[in-house]
Amino acid sequence: MVSFHLLVVFIGALAVVYALPGPDMALVLQTSATRGMKHGLATAGGLAIARATHVTLSALGVAALLRSAPWLYDGVRVVGALYLSYVAIQIFRSPAFGLDNAACPGTSTTLRSAMTKGMLSNLLNPKALLFCSVLLPQFVRPEAGAVWSQVVELGVVLSAMGIAFDLMLVLGAVRIAGWLRRHPRAQVVQRWTFSAALLAFAVRLSID
Repeated sequence: MVSFHLLVVFIGALAVVYALPGPDMALVLQTSATRGMKHGLATAGGLAIARATHVTLSALGVAALLRSAPWLYDGVRVVGALYLSYVAIQIFRSPAFGLDNAACPGTSTTLRSAMTKGMLSNLLNPKALLFCSVLLPQFVRPEAGAVWSQVVELGVVLSAMGIAFDLMLVLGAVRIAGWLRRHPRAQVVQRWTFSAALLAFAVRLSID
């Protein structure tokens, strides 16, 4: 079991990381503001699945494989950058509030799409996997018990923290959605801003 002191430090480190702007944050804010709470929550659910997957892959040693195989790392990185660019173009081309999702017969499909976007945007970012592989071992102490149980505990905390931050983003974005609907110019700025942000993250991912 992870000691209380290490757990507090771990939570503090996660809070700093999650508070930093990134593609996950931009995607959750954009989806929540334009599609509503359900779609924002679906995107957050996809991110949660991706983070849990990263923790599992890190524990299995896949992150070490990426570090030892630069070509594999570069391949995942390029695919991730292309996917973020694709999402950014979709956001830019679509009207900010063109769909009334509450009345849309394909809501279940769009919810699945929102979840898939959240999941893929995180899964295709090899830095997220490497982050887990670097951070988690720093808080594992073999003398404190079974290593696998400590990794599971830290992974649960990591996923729970991510969900908590995403929920705050969803609620915040939904609150400003009404104001955006009343200001068409602000909608244009909002689309340009999030599209540019995702493109910037895609470029950074492709060259870093």
